[in-house]
Amino acid sequence: MSAHDNSIQGAGLGLRRAFIGPLSDAPPESVDFYEIAPENWMHVGGRYGKQFRALTERHAFVCHGLSLSIGSPSPLDEAFVRDLRSFMELHQIRLYSEHLSCCSDDGHLYDLMPIPFTTEAVHYVAERIRRVQDILEQRIAIENISYYAAPGKKMEEIDFLNAVITEADCDLLIDINNIFVNSINHGYDAEAYLKAIPAERIAYAHIAGHYVEAEDFLVDTHGADVIDPVWKLLGKAYQLYGVFPTLLERDFNIPPLEELVREVDTIRAIQNSWKKQHGIRYA
Repeated sequence: MSAHDNSIQGAGLGLRRAFIGPLSDAPPESVDFYEIAPENWMHVGGRYGKQFRALTERHAFVCHGLSLSIGSPSPLDEAFVRDLRSFMELHQIRLYSEHLSCCSDDGHLYDLMPIPFTTEAVHYVAERIRRVQDILEQRIAIENISYYAAPGKKMEEIDFLNAVITEADCDLLIDINNIFVNSINHGYDAEAYLKAIPAERIAYAHIAGHYVEAEDFLVDTHGADVIDPVWKLLGKAYQLYGVFPTLLERDFNIPPLEELVREVDTIRAIQNSWKKQHGIRYA
C-alpha cells in the first residue's frame, strides 16, 4: 500500500460549482491544488462534467468525503469505495480524506456526529479504515472533527485520534480551525493539542472560518473569513512541523472567487514566511 502522494503542495482551495466558469477562464496562479467532495462529482455529466474533467487534467486535486461515515454502526459502503477508486483513477486524484465521525445509520444525517472516545471505538473505526485502504490500495487521511458533546467519553480527543491513526496505519488531515473551535468549546490548550499530533502522518491541512455564538461557544460553519487566532495557530503548526499543504474551506456565505483567493494568498504568505526564516527558496 502506498503512502500519501507528496505531489500536492502549497496552498489549496475547496472547489465549488460556482467557481467552475471563472477557474476555466483564468485559474488563479496562487492556488496549487483543489479539493472536492467526490459525492458531488462522481456521477456528474454534461457541461459540468466536461468542465470538471478539463480542470482535473490541468490541476492537482484531492477528494474530501462527506458520506463514508467511518464510525457508523451500518456496514461499510464498499460499493461507494469501489466507485470512488474508479473516479480517482479517471481524474488522477492524489488523495482521499474523510472525517473521523459518523453521519449515517439507516439513513444519512445532515451533520457529522462524534464517535465515542473509547478503546472499543478505536478498534472498530481502525478496522473500517483499513478496509477502505485495502479497496483503494492507498492510505487515506482522517480529519479531526469539531464536536459539541462527547457522549460515552473514556479518553481524550487527541488520544482517540492518535490511537485510530496508529492502529489503522492511515494519514492525518489536520483541521486547524477545528482544533481552535474545540479548544474554546471544551477548554483545552490548542497548542498542546498540536504538539501531540503524529506529525509524520500529516497529509495536508484545512483552515476555515467559524461563527461565534458566545465567548465560550464557537460553531464550525466554514461560512466566514478565517480569524487571526486561527491564522496564528497555523503558523504555530508550521513552526513545529515545517510547511505542509494547506487548503481553505468555505461552504456557505461564499464570496466572489477573488476574495477567497486573497485568503489562499494568506496561507501562501505564512508558508513563505516560514521558508524564509529557514533559508528555503520559495515561490
